Amino acid sequence: MRTYVGGHQAVSVNDFLELALGTPVDLWLGVEGETEEERAARLDAARDILADRPEMPDDLIRIAARVVETPPELFDIVSLARPARRRAPRKGAAA
Repeated sequence: MRTYVGGHQAVSVNDFLELALGTPVDLWLGVEGETEEERAARLDAARDILADRPEMPDDLIRIAARVVETPPELFDIVSLARPARRRAPRKGAAA
């Protein structure tokens, strides 16, 4: 089953977040190993977006509150049992 939001296919949690935010998640959270220059540019872009959309933080808080209040059964999440891992025999071990 495929899920589309506003005409865009959402495959992962990050896709849903990006579509909800209207911006890449990495813009707000950063990426591992970014340089100080990259971080400064990212934060500058984030400030520009917030200047254009001052209501964005309030909208995000409302979205987060709805998610927290949503009963877990509405998420339709099913835990899957993981198969036991088989360990390879150690070298030199008696079989």
